[in-house]
Amino acid sequence: MTRASAESDGSEPIDEGARMSLAHRGLHGNTLWLSDDGFALLRDHDLDVAVAPDARRRGEGRDLVEAALAQAPGDVTAWSHADHPGARALAHAFGFEATRALWVMSRAAGHVDVPSVEGVAIRGYRESDAAEVLRVNAAAFAHHPEQGSMDAANLAERMAEPWFDPVGLLVADTGSGLLAFHWTKQHDSELGEVYVVAVDPAAQGRGLGRAVTAAGLSYLNGRGVRRIILYVESDNEPAIATYSRLGFAHTSTHVQYARKR
Repeated sequence: MTRASAESDGSEPIDEGARMSLAHRGLHGNTLWLSDDGFALLRDHDLDVAVAPDARRRGEGRDLVEAALAQAPGDVTAWSHADHPGARALAHAFGFEATRALWVMSRAAGHVDVPSVEGVAIRGYRESDAAEVLRVNAAAFAHHPEQGSMDAANLAERMAEPWFDPVGLLVADTGSGLLAFHWTKQHDSELGEVYVVAVDPAAQGRGLGRAVTAAGLSYLNGRGVRRIILYVESDNEPAIATYSRLGFAHTSTHVQYARKR
């Protein structure tokens, strides 16, 4: 059903966080409602709902949302992947409003010049880098609700994923610590992703974001992918400007909804 939804909607019905939570913890801490052609998954305050494409417009999604909201906390949120009009209508029907938008940007793979930064070497990840990666990530995403919460356990889980390649986690090393990193992800032979780009706020203004991003794009290009995507907050103007200069264009939007207060 998730595959059919992805093919119909152009986006997976659950995100990586939900998939990894189910893979590593099953239903521990999660609640799942099942119907003949759909499901609702509640993880803390995050709600995911999906109905098979050929079973929509029959009230099944409404019934699943109603059941989940009976147990959900007041600050429950839900993503509409690719801003699906049916999900938007369902969110409004239950008193939700759009509170956040995540852009998907994309570009064709191809040669990218990698600028140098004085005193910094860009190289692949080593096991001894773990603590520094977590430090830079926490500083860079201090106000980000998902990425900023990455801890050692979550880092290990992500690195246990079959796609992980330490060579594809590019770090900016001064010799005494890391200033930035670009974690790439290769989905398959055709598609790569700018998975995470993080720059220590204390080191901003030195061109590190562009340098590590370009290094990651060069790595993915060398892997033979044809297209590269990324996700970025719609109001992150500096990041969008950097990605636009690197040839990325806005292709779709994911919208997060929250209950009206």
